[in-house]
Amino acid sequence: MQRKKQTISVLDGKLQSSSRFKQFYLQFLTDTQKQAYEEFTRNTILFLVGQAGSGKTHLAIAFAIKEILENSKEKILLSRPVVEAGENLGFLPGDIDEKVYPYMLPLYDCLDTLCGKTGTDRREYIDKRTEVAPVAFLRGRTFNNSICILDEAQNCTVTQIKLFLTRLGTNSKMIITGDPSQSDLQAKKSDLLYVIDKLKGIHGVEVVFYDEKTIVRHPLVTEIVKLI
Repeated sequence: MQRKKQTISVLDGKLQSSSRFKQFYLQFLTDTQKQAYEEFTRNTILFLVGQAGSGKTHLAIAFAIKEILENSKEKILLSRPVVEAGENLGFLPGDIDEKVYPYMLPLYDCLDTLCGKTGTDRREYIDKRTEVAPVAFLRGRTFNNSICILDEAQNCTVTQIKLFLTRLGTNSKMIITGDPSQSDLQAKKSDLLYVIDKLKGIHGVEVVFYDEKTIVRHPLVTEIVKLI
């Protein structure tokens, strides 16, 4: 079925669908968020790196939805490493989708916030064109006409980040998000920052850094980040 192209307004520091998909709305809360959007439009691979609570994942998914609604891309890939935050959950029951679901919940939360949890528009415009998969399942695949998002990349090794980046296909874009200060890997140096350092200066690759001034969660989060 031919999907109707949506018009996404970028006015007064916000993205909003001005057509039938009324749920989609994103307000830029900081200059850094607005900068991230500008760099996304200009580059093929965008790294969003910095403090927790600065809206990195939310922004990345919003940018992807915009591309889908405008028919600029055909698919959204959402990926994360399957890494536990200092705990061992042990054996998880169910099939593979049920096993990885708890690790992917933050991605679903962002989709729900931006698009609503239910409805025909959500199913037709977003759900049918969104795939959620752990990094480990991506080897051997190529994503054409897609927006590919790697979230929590501070929990990826260099090998995993390289695996993700080399899935890039024709007419696709990638966004990699991460906070090196909150890595759950037992490593002295950040593999995410290592990759960024190696790729800096390459045309089509850009990095936007966030500090504690860009945090948009509860004001106490800013104080926690400063002190711990």
